[in-house]
Amino acid sequence: MKAIGRIWNGTSLIVKILIGLALGILFGLLTPQATFIGILGNLFVGALKGIAPLLVFVLVISSLANATGGIGKRFSTVIVLYLVSTLIAAVIAVVSSFLFPVTIKLITGDVNTVPPGELKDIFLSILDNIVQNPISAIAEANYIGVLAWAIMLGLALKAFASPALKSSLQNISDALSRVVRWIIGLAPFGILGLVFSSVSTSGLSIFADYGRLLLLLVGTMAFVALVSNPLIVGLTLRRNPYPLVFRCLRESGITAFFTRSSAANIPVNMSLCEKLGLDKDFYSVSIPLGATINMDGAAVVITVMTLAAAHTLGIGVSIVSAILLSILATLCAGGTSGVAGGSLLLIPMACSMFGIHNDIAMQVVAVGFIISVIQDSCETAINSSSDVLFTATAEFREWIRKGRKLPL
Repeated sequence: MKAIGRIWNGTSLIVKILIGLALGILFGLLTPQATFIGILGNLFVGALKGIAPLLVFVLVISSLANATGGIGKRFSTVIVLYLVSTLIAAVIAVVSSFLFPVTIKLITGDVNTVPPGELKDIFLSILDNIVQNPISAIAEANYIGVLAWAIMLGLALKAFASPALKSSLQNISDALSRVVRWIIGLAPFGILGLVFSSVSTSGLSIFADYGRLLLLLVGTMAFVALVSNPLIVGLTLRRNPYPLVFRCLRESGITAFFTRSSAANIPVNMSLCEKLGLDKDFYSVSIPLGATINMDGAAVVITVMTLAAAHTLGIGVSIVSAILLSILATLCAGGTSGVAGGSLLLIPMACSMFGIHNDIAMQVVAVGFIISVIQDSCETAINSSSDVLFTATAEFREWIRKGRKLPL
């Protein structure tokens, strides 16, 4: 047993995750009735979701309270990168939908969650979330509220807290980071359970009825992840972006793919930022912020699904309306919740732009939930891994100016 333990501890986490992936597929195909295996996935995701709000709250407070300044420029850079990449993703989705138009079989299905009616509803919801009770915000994983209160408390403590209190905050922050590393170390078992649940319940049947739609969605998101986002990084850094792109996809995208939650992947992303040697004061704020507003995959899903509905109903889409749809999808994506299927509930708002009735739009949402095993997994992988990608890009840009060597 000791020998096995040494071999296991000496194996890289990525290899162990791949082992968990393979075993999950194997058990899902051979023993789909062994539902207890899926508990491993639920426990892993639950642990990540449980620790993430508290981690963000404490890290942001500690970072701001102990900050020495000089990170404002990086924040402006990363916010621009987040917004520009999401807008470009929406434009690419429009182009791909015109080049490869698809129609969908509209169905009737029960979607219990009521989507927002208008764009103003998203902004009002964001404002309500900002002023939510901080304890409730942490308990409900409302990251906008968590960030808002943490920033205010961090700035206040920076001005008035004693050095001893600031040091205590740093110690608590370090302890939470250690807990996160323990949880991430269990990722292979969590991935095993998550893959088992997906394979044993859905198998590969979802490709039969909605193959073309899935191909368009996944292909568009792959183009964003492997072409447009690397192009943005390359132009920003004037360096080959792919070593950083592939590392983010490998170490963040894989876990995000299976957890299907940007919020749950926040601890994973923070751990990767630490490995890259990034400034903790910076990434402790930019990563949870990215989980809120950096939604390339969500913009693709909203745009493609909306245009698929328009093509199905024979509605003509002009260039002007396509441009407006890209902007609307970008704004809507920023209001997407960091949970599985969050982007689908914003499709009716985009559909309303073309006069598509809400009842039909909700049928499109129902189709989205049917294919969400693949669609939402790919979407989250792009959303979450690009949080680290653009956070690192913003910081590496400053490193290059100062002549520091990049860890790639």
